[in-house]
Amino acid sequence: MAASIQTREVSDVNERTHLLSQPITYGASAESGLAGDGSDSDTSGRRVRKKRAPTPLPVLQLFTMLTVQLVEPITSMSIYPYINQLISELDITGGDERRVGYYAGLIESLFFATEAVTVLHWGRLSDRIGRKPVLMIGLFGASISMLSFGLARTFWALVVARSISGLLNGNIGVMKSAMGDLTDSSNRADGFALLPVVWSFGATMGPLIGGTFARPHERFPMVFTGEFWIKYPYFLPCLIAASCGFACVLLVLFVFTESAPPKKRRSASYDSLETRVSSKQPPVNGLRGLLTYPVVLSVTNYATLAFLNISFNALFPLFASMPREIGGLEFQPSRIGYILGAYGTLCGAYQYLYFSKIIRRFGERKVFICGIAAYACVFALFPATSIVAGTKWQWVGLSAIIVLLALSDMAFGSIMIIITASAPCKASLGATNGLSQTAISIIRAIGPAFSASMFSVSVENNILYGYGVYALLFTFAILSLIPASMLPVELWEEADSDDED
Repeated sequence: MAASIQTREVSDVNERTHLLSQPITYGASAESGLAGDGSDSDTSGRRVRKKRAPTPLPVLQLFTMLTVQLVEPITSMSIYPYINQLISELDITGGDERRVGYYAGLIESLFFATEAVTVLHWGRLSDRIGRKPVLMIGLFGASISMLSFGLARTFWALVVARSISGLLNGNIGVMKSAMGDLTDSSNRADGFALLPVVWSFGATMGPLIGGTFARPHERFPMVFTGEFWIKYPYFLPCLIAASCGFACVLLVLFVFTESAPPKKRRSASYDSLETRVSSKQPPVNGLRGLLTYPVVLSVTNYATLAFLNISFNALFPLFASMPREIGGLEFQPSRIGYILGAYGTLCGAYQYLYFSKIIRRFGERKVFICGIAAYACVFALFPATSIVAGTKWQWVGLSAIIVLLALSDMAFGSIMIIITASAPCKASLGATNGLSQTAISIIRAIGPAFSASMFSVSVENNILYGYGVYALLFTFAILSLIPASMLPVELWEEADSDDED
């Protein structure tokens, strides 16, 4: 078909404009309106997708990917109930409980700091060699890391163990790419609705495993009687988490069928990403070609959400475990695990029952904005709950926090769908998710260390009566509504048609 050449300026941010390039050309017929590609044009020339009957989801493939996703929240969050106690027992702080936050935040950040170095390369590698081998490497690395963490008896051994996991793990980005391979625009809301559900289940099981099986010689003295369990009191929860990873290696090996078609694996490379709006479009090169307006805007919003989430994850165990005199609730690790488990259970049930319905009713943008707003309310409730610590009203505050977190978790499913739609083409989906996970890993590396350190600084210097960290995060959540409001009402059209072979 003959195609007239239309030139789009860089300022036309509604299209897939390369932010670092000169004006680019798109082969398209103005008369045809790109007929047959499953899209229409609105009055501004921006193309949006037609609604159609949902394509059936590939159940076994999705089940495998969702099971793989369980490993990361289990391995990363199982340490939360006992990490502060572990830091205290290693005598790193010299007996000063106010300094625990510095070191706990550092340990929690290390995984994401090291992951940021390699996750983009894992994503690009999955575009070349397929998702399956990269997933297996990540799962194996996570399992070895957990075993090493459980056997660590020095601060630097903990550092090395967490670093191993981050360096070898690119699974979240690759798994999301596989989900993008397995779904299309007609059923993506249904498929991605399951991701927060599974993450919530993992976020439930991780703290429950850590809180229940830490120090088993004390909790189950009739079973764990040897000197080994006294010397390594946190090895059992690490062993259980590592076993989940090893089991998933076998699941991927024998059940999962490679989701990236061979021709797409051939077309994607480290040096060239072929981007198409029609059948003929000039290729874009490497990382520079990924920096389109949709990708940058989507990743920016994902980063703000991740910062708020990881800051909560780092702060809550501190808030719950610290003495009441310095603004905490003085809970034991087992109780912290049960509370985090309740949070995960509620989030999972809510996502499973309502996410896809809410997305179809309100759209990804509105759901994401509501999720960010919910985090502002969560951080406002921390000091209120601290004030009533030790009374029945503390449970009212904690319940309100959990309910708001269930609402905020829907923002993750929303932004995942938006990022998938923002990819320049399906051949670059792994690289796009790798780029997003690189940004998120950097943010998540900063978040725990920053929030936990700010907790200690606020308490030590009595900033806003010790509640300065919550005021700062509340302000950040409010400011995060600005980029959230810039997201499109309608998703960008996928560069490759959904029914392309």
